[in-house]
Amino acid sequence: MRSLIIIPTYNERESLPTVMDRLRRSVPQGDVLVVDDNSPDGTGDLADAMAAADPQIHVLHRKEKNGLGQAYIAGFKWGMDNDYEILVEMDADCSHQPEELPKLLQAVEDGADLAIGSRYVPGGSTVNWPWYRQFISRGGGIYARFFLGSNIQDITAGYRAFRASTLKAIDLDSVTSRGYCFQIDLGWRTELAGLKVVEVPITFVERAEGVSKMSGDITKEAVINVAKWGTTARARVLRDKFNALVGR
Repeated sequence: MRSLIIIPTYNERESLPTVMDRLRRSVPQGDVLVVDDNSPDGTGDLADAMAAADPQIHVLHRKEKNGLGQAYIAGFKWGMDNDYEILVEMDADCSHQPEELPKLLQAVEDGADLAIGSRYVPGGSTVNWPWYRQFISRGGGIYARFFLGSNIQDITAGYRAFRASTLKAIDLDSVTSRGYCFQIDLGWRTELAGLKVVEVPITFVERAEGVSKMSGDITKEAVINVAKWGTTARARVLRDKFNALVGR
């Protein structure tokens, strides 16, 4: 199956050469799409130079920093327009270790509609992550699973491999999530569509270069959206049950 690894970037000039080198050695058959949000540090120019030297590397330039979710959606659409069968989400900072990508691709080859690199299933772990990031991640996962009724243990995880058919089934055009709640959004949509989600254990490693893009606004967006999605879904279920009782 033809695979495309999508790497969103904003000021990742320091980390991009490392992740690209490790990725090209780990999955030489896969193509790469760098989606750059007009990085002022020259990340986009560096990506263009890499693409000029390697026909399996491509670059999509966006005019401004407009959120992780929208960057991935732009990359997904580019990939589907170019007939890729597996679309992969990967961070640029090597926190998602490229050497573990073959496990996710194999899970899709074996029948998964979405394979998630999970920190919180047996065999998964984190390395050098500060306690407060652990707290936010685990707490956010519990919060999302409670409101949404999700069975995904690491629903906030960002290391993922989607079948193109999955992305077509979950209506990307209606996705408005911009920050990390985008991951919750797409995972839950995949579950609601009745598609197969497989969690593959990975070791998540804190970035060694660059700066995290996590912010209070990103966390706030996730808290508000998850509560809204969950209450709306539960209200819909109650309404359907009531209509069935009264014979509508």
